[in-house]
Amino acid sequence: MRILHVIQRYWPAWGGAEAHLGELSRRFVAEGHHVTVTTTDALDFELFWDPRRRRLPELEADHEGVRILRFPVRHLPVSRLAYPAMRRLLWLLSGIRVTPVPWLHRLARYTPWVPDLWRWLETTSEPFDIVAGMTICFEPLLNAALRFARHRGIPFVVYPLTHLGAGPRPAADALSRFYTMRHQVALVRQADALMAQTSCEARFYTDHGLPPACSLVAGPGVEPRAVLGGDGDRFRATHQLTGPVVGFLSSMSYDKGAMHLVEAARRLWVEGHEFHLVMAGAVLTPFRWYLERLPEPERRRILVLGPISDSEKRDFLAGADIFAMPSRTDSFGILYLEAWLHRKPVIGARTWGVTDVIADGVDGLLVPFGAVDALARAIANLLRDAAAREVMGQRGEQKVYAEHTWDRKYVLVRDAYANLAARGNL
Repeated sequence: MRILHVIQRYWPAWGGAEAHLGELSRRFVAEGHHVTVTTTDALDFELFWDPRRRRLPELEADHEGVRILRFPVRHLPVSRLAYPAMRRLLWLLSGIRVTPVPWLHRLARYTPWVPDLWRWLETTSEPFDIVAGMTICFEPLLNAALRFARHRGIPFVVYPLTHLGAGPRPAADALSRFYTMRHQVALVRQADALMAQTSCEARFYTDHGLPPACSLVAGPGVEPRAVLGGDGDRFRATHQLTGPVVGFLSSMSYDKGAMHLVEAARRLWVEGHEFHLVMAGAVLTPFRWYLERLPEPERRRILVLGPISDSEKRDFLAGADIFAMPSRTDSFGILYLEAWLHRKPVIGARTWGVTDVIADGVDGLLVPFGAVDALARAIANLLRDAAAREVMGQRGEQKVYAEHTWDRKYVLVRDAYANLAARGNL
């Protein structure tokens, strides 16, 4: 098959979506298929609205046999204000039912604004058998991929990675409505196949008009050989960690629960609990400002590593006692799987989608998003109960091998692509 994948960032940019599509692309190439990834030149996530952030200079590259075409992110004047303002305007207009969906797509095209990618899709003569797009909050890129597929008469596959929020029902809180605006849902409804992260995500779209036959719950996976092999003792020695370690690995932001985790740790330290809080991942600007406002003695108790390499991540997960990522913007949470492979208990936020992944009280703990007291109690309970940590970690490991390895997940996706491509022109 000749496969075109469309995503907002790709290797060496790091993130859950990037890792997900990267593994699928690599495996397709290893089986003899041709994969082209069209993406942006963003290395830093914040480049989409902040032109001062880092770009990747090489616009065409090859990684593990995957051809990568990168297109520059453009910026409107005062983009740092214009970008969030336009997303907010989209959110408001989506709630006004009389606003036509095509109008929403036209406005969204500037968030992010990648005109060269659109131009390439509209003019290239390269042949493809199937096109797939990932991440619904970057719907301009998915809309470009859908238009390309319809123009060519080839199947369009969508991986929305929808954040369905922490409300009383999916997409019922304010944040989740930024991922489920009318034009976004309409785009998914037009797909020939939905690759859902969880059963919850699949139900959301079938409840909104997607034919059930078009939906497949595939979700991400992990490759144990790539995740295991870390040296926890080396990690502890390198960073002079002598007590229990609570680890966080993700972009450090409010929505990922980073501030709540620090606040929970501060409360526990006041109560006399002794442990290290180690945080790795991209340090976003609001979190950096938050850290700078903390009292110096407390700031010194938090080890902020920033982005880490794959080998450092393996050591990090091997050296932690508890993995906590109480995020409301994870549609699945690949890192929970990676922590489980290291037999670590996990703590997540009780959000739609994540509740399909973590079994509360069985292989981890779930707390309401933003509930610092509940998060502190969850950490304290696991710190004082080594047996519970061991049992939860073992159960998580068993779940990964039974349900969530890439060897299992890739076959589902590959067969779905093959069946769609075999249908020929649509």
